[in-house]
Amino acid sequence: MSDRFAFTIDATDGRARTGAITMRRGVIRTPAFMPVGTAATVKAMKPADVAAAGADIILGNTYHLMLRPGAERVARLGGLHAMMGWSQPILTDSGGYQVMSLSDLTKRSEDGVSFKSHLDGTRHLLSPERSMEIQRLLGSDIVMAFDELVPTTSTREVQAAAMERSMRWARRSRAAFDGGGAHAEGAALFGIQQGALDEGLRRESADALIDIGFDGYAVGGLAVGEGQAAMFGCLDFAPGQLPADKPRYLMGVGKPDDIVGAVERGIDMFDCVLPTRSGRTGQAFTREGPINIRNARFNEDTGPLDPSCRCPVCATWSRAYLHHLVRAGEILGAMLMTEHNIWFYQTLMSDLREAIREQRLSTFASGFRARYHQNKGESA
Repeated sequence: MSDRFAFTIDATDGRARTGAITMRRGVIRTPAFMPVGTAATVKAMKPADVAAAGADIILGNTYHLMLRPGAERVARLGGLHAMMGWSQPILTDSGGYQVMSLSDLTKRSEDGVSFKSHLDGTRHLLSPERSMEIQRLLGSDIVMAFDELVPTTSTREVQAAAMERSMRWARRSRAAFDGGGAHAEGAALFGIQQGALDEGLRRESADALIDIGFDGYAVGGLAVGEGQAAMFGCLDFAPGQLPADKPRYLMGVGKPDDIVGAVERGIDMFDCVLPTRSGRTGQAFTREGPINIRNARFNEDTGPLDPSCRCPVCATWSRAYLHHLVRAGEILGAMLMTEHNIWFYQTLMSDLREAIREQRLSTFASGFRARYHQNKGESA
């Protein structure tokens, strides 16, 4: 077994799997949820508190870090791990999604994507080679190949062209990563399957990625507005097109019930800004569904956010106090709400792993959905 990267499956239940990714910086228990540390911080959380909640790995964002403070500066400061005080694995995305969704002036070519910074208007070119270089400078443990994303509402012709270009970029990413010297000897590279909701395009993409060879495989291009039913429809076939002995990562997902359904369909890794973003805007995730702590009905509620939660927030502070903090705009409110949400997500992943090991995932998932949907409509 290599100490660089190894994936083991300890138990299965239907299409769901539980196991572990072993890397030099630590073990990632799967299914795993990665809190998003966009700009070298999981917003409103200290790294030690993220780890205490149960996270084995976090995600950093190539696009944002290349613009500020800059990948070369991060490297001079010892890399992301040293700079932010996080000793466990870090996955970095390739930057492709942000380039195409946040930049108002982009030009795509076979070379890469030329874009205008949303910070100061300067122009940059992000290519497969530059994406690999940035992720190497950041010191990423799991590097994502550079790909092209188009809306699922695009024509099949547009989707096919983007998928085919992504596969050419995947091969260039592989070559650039392998040329990364010492970093490549200790890191892993994941390829990204594209093809929107089309089973044939997804198969073609998977075959191309398998031919190139990656340590893990992501299902990309979902959770971009297609809706849960359409996403699950794609996940009914897409994970099965990827190697069974490699981790499968569903990018940008998601809501708790999205995660449960995706685990049932064979997904091993997730990331999403939802628990931190919701925490900052007053939404808490509970086993009875999300609640908006700003609502007046909580102003004298002395109970915890979630009576079944074991997090430090639920053990110490009341809904009434959190209601006061958030309504008053106090920083502590965002911190405590976010901490609870990160704990909720990590507890959900732990429960899913246990249910798979004990061959009761279907019962757990049905019970979770029935209970969670009680307050599903409540928003921040």
